[in-house]
Formats: sequence, structure tokens, C-alpha cells
Amino acid sequence: MKSTARRQSYGVKGAPYAHPSPTTTLKRARSAPYFFLLPATLLFALFFALPIGYALWLSFHKVKVSGLGLGSGARKEVWAGLQNYTDALTDSELVNGALRVLGYGCIVVPVMLGLALLFALMLDSEKVRLAPFTRLAIFLPYAIPGVVAALLWGFLYLPDVSPFYFVLDKLGMPQPDLLDGGPLYLALSNIAVWGGTGFNMIVIYTSLQAIPAEVHEAAKLDGATPLQIALRIKIPMVAPSLVLTFFFSIIATLQVFSEPTTLKPLTNSVSTTWSPLMKVHRDAFGDGDIYSAAAQAVIIAFVTLLLSFGFLRAANRRQKQEAAR
Repeated sequence: MKSTARRQSYGVKGAPYAHPSPTTTLKRARSAPYFFLLPATLLFALFFALPIGYALWLSFHKVKVSGLGLGSGARKEVWAGLQNYTDALTDSELVNGALRVLGYGCIVVPVMLGLALLFALMLDSEKVRLAPFTRLAIFLPYAIPGVVAALLWGFLYLPDVSPFYFVLDKLGMPQPDLLDGGPLYLALSNIAVWGGTGFNMIVIYTSLQAIPAEVHEAAKLDGATPLQIALRIKIPMVAPSLVLTFFFSIIATLQVFSEPTTLKPLTNSVSTTWSPLMKVHRDAFGDGDIYSAAAQAVIIAFVTLLLSFGFLRAANRRQKQEAAR
């Protein structure tokens, strides 16, 4: 018995087996989460924080040209202070691009969220048929890349190749030019609505599925119609999802780039500065002025952050007021 106990208490080389102390175990338990967070932290620092810091650094600098700009020391990077920001805020092209995006957003956001809510409520209805196929069909456009979707719709907008214009011509109906003037906003908005409705619908529909069935049954017993259930029960209970989708839609609207850039070769109505991001791209890669482009990018990011924070704060305040009632 003694020899057996001695073999169990000693290791292979005869050394006693030392159990970790409670302090060591506690330290390991506390440090374990940081090891799991380390890969994500490194990726965040390398591909998010570092580019933002570099853009901020560029926005406060400019290139000073001496003489004819020839030679190794003729072009120097110097401190510019707030000059790049002042020039960006007084740039008429950037301001006009922001106004165009504002009008574009006033069309896209209400229509897209309205359709997403309508489709989600219809799929959540008890009388709906082929719900899986319908849900997939509505969501499928979101899976198509934005550039591909813009190209597809762009060719449908062209009078020479569009089947819609062929049908209108045969019927003797007017053929509006959707790539010129005011209809251009509708054409661009249609691409965004077609591609983004499915994602927002899935978010809202998931929230509708989380509503307990007892709530619907109680409303039916009280004599509520399906329309009353939708307006007075379902929509108020999915309000957080509506806030979330509205938040995402605002960010996507402020960052519109691929749709007008893709349609630009098809029409002269879309300039290289149609949206603020398009102007940033032109200044950085067309004109080679990365310092002014960095300042404009920082301004766009700040405005996006400010609007998002203000909207979320207002939404949270309203939810607290309703909860207090």
C-alpha cells in the first residue's frame, strides 16, 4: 500500500507532482479571455485603427513644392494644420455631392424599410404560402454584389438595349430617359431598394418570429383583426429591429459609391463628384491629392458617426420614455 501510494504521488522521475495553487489557477482563468481576444484585437488594430490613424495624420499635412518641383528635395511634406479641412468644407463640389446624397437617401430609406416591413408582416401571416421560397426570393438580390446589380439595372435603363423600352415603343407609350435629370435619382434609388430590402426584411422577420404565440392568441380572442394585430402588436414589438435597420440604412446611404460609379460610363449626368465618396476617390486616385482626400474622408466619417450617435440616442430616449409609461 505504501509503495502504491508512493508511485501515485511521484512522477516518472520520482519527483513529487505539484498541484497549481489557487492563486495561479485564478490568474490563468483571468488571463484566458485576453488570449482569445488577441487575434481579433490585432486584426482590428492592423486593418481598422491603423488606417484611421494614418488618414488623420495625412489630413493635417500637405505637399510643399519648391521651384519647378523637380529634384529629390523639391517636394516636401509639411504640416498644414486645418487648411485641408477648411478647403473641404468650403468646396462646392463636396457640398453639392452631400445634397445629392441627401435627396437620394430621402427616397431610398423610407421605401426600402417600408417594403421590408411589409414583406416581413406578409411572411409572418398564417395564410402565407410557399414562405421559404418567397423569403429566399426576396433576400436573393442582397446576395448579388452591388457592382453587378448596378450593371444589370444600367443595361435595363439604356433605351437601345432595354426590353422595357422595346415594349413601351411597341405600345406607343412615352419612353422616359431614366439616366438623365430627376429620374436619375429614381434609377439609383431603385438599385439600392432592390438590393437592400431583402436584408432588412430578414432582420424584421426574425424579430417577428420571436414574438410569443400567446400574444397573438390573446389578441384573437379579444376580437382583433390581422391588421389590428400588425399595427398594434407586431410593429411596436419589433421597434428595436426597425431602429437597427434604419441605422444601417443611414450608414449605407451616406457611403453610396458603387451604384453611381458603375452607371457613370452609361450617362453624362453622373459626374466624378456625384457623391462625397466619389469625390474622395477622384481627389485621391485621379488628382493624386491624398491629403485633401484624407481630410474629406475624415469629415464624412465624423458626420456619419455624429448622425448615427444622435439617432441611437434619440431612439433610446424614446424607448425609456415609453417604458416609464
